[in-house]
Amino acid sequence: MSETMSNSVAATSSSAQTTSLRPHEAAPLAAEHAREGDRDRRLHPKVHEALRGAGFARHFVPARWGGDQGGFLHCFEAVVHIAREDPSAGWCASVTATLSRMAGFLPEEGQRTVWADGPDALVVGALVPGGSAEAAPGGWVLSGRWPYVSGVHASDFALLAVQVPVPGGDPEVRFLLVPRAAYDIERTWDTVGMRGTGSDTVVLDRVFVPRTHSFLRGELASGRAPGTAPDSLCVPLQNVSGLTFAAPILGAVRGAAEAWSQAVVRKRAARPGTGQGGTVELDLARSAALTDAAELLLARAAADADRGLLADEWAGARAQRDHVAAVELLLDAVNRLQRTGGTGAQSVHGELQRFWRDANAGAGHAVLQWEPAARRFAAAALARTAAVDA
Repeated sequence: MSETMSNSVAATSSSAQTTSLRPHEAAPLAAEHAREGDRDRRLHPKVHEALRGAGFARHFVPARWGGDQGGFLHCFEAVVHIAREDPSAGWCASVTATLSRMAGFLPEEGQRTVWADGPDALVVGALVPGGSAEAAPGGWVLSGRWPYVSGVHASDFALLAVQVPVPGGDPEVRFLLVPRAAYDIERTWDTVGMRGTGSDTVVLDRVFVPRTHSFLRGELASGRAPGTAPDSLCVPLQNVSGLTFAAPILGAVRGAAEAWSQAVVRKRAARPGTGQGGTVELDLARSAALTDAAELLLARAAADADRGLLADEWAGARAQRDHVAAVELLLDAVNRLQRTGGTGAQSVHGELQRFWRDANAGAGHAVLQWEPAARRFAAAALARTAAVDA
């Protein structure tokens, strides 16, 4: 985030949270290995360790386990910093922090298992139910496949959504914690963009998971009651989940703008007069304005989450709307750059096309789709108006 915007948002927040996030330490390594990650379809192990060392795994971890118990705005800013160099690394950094937040919903025994050796355990997860669970004394026996698990190759644990049987009732969706030694990884990730996220498939074959290593998906959806848990756990998932994936897209567009600008400067240096008096300046200004507008929307949503302002339906719906609206602005910005970057922008060896691919691929995530966000916001806004008029 630009210094001016960061200060502006910070000034509106009453949060006194601190963080040990150090994205500047991991960003150079992410940049160095970005092309390699794109080629290999997974981050270099050194990048994963740099992200862990930069504090992403511990950011949302409760203080009683040695974590930062941090907030959403700090995490958002740090992810953007990484993603400007490599969006795939930014994506994995964001997911790492988010899944540690989710692990905080585990019962005491489950949390102790995750953070027994310190707050930097790397947790990955699958939010869409997969596999199958068979009831067993004290828990379940878990088998099956869970695709699209970002960062899985560096993981210590996985939180996997699954429908579990309920005696005499309908199945319920739970997240079950599984240690790295219990699952295999199948290489299935081969996409146009965000290739370096290594979002491959987790495979289990009859692994026992105790009930104390699980929690209901509904708890994550509703959030904990204020005052009963760290603040970040009190925010309903739907009201902040878009931040996880919008932040690396913002970083990707910032990176694309830098690559585009460098290409223009080089072209002008090689051929004086090129682009003078044309549309180059107009393209840059428009793209920058769209990107800044998106950043302001996302930063406001993150700051509101930190201030405890997303508890009511209208505020939560507005935040979800802003996540998606910001991504639509960002796609307009980056597509404009790619379209006006000239023939050089199409080179598979250039940086601009990689940022462009990553931004568009990331925007395809299910939580960043316009229709559900728009319908939720409209319903909440109209209900709010009706309540005022009553």
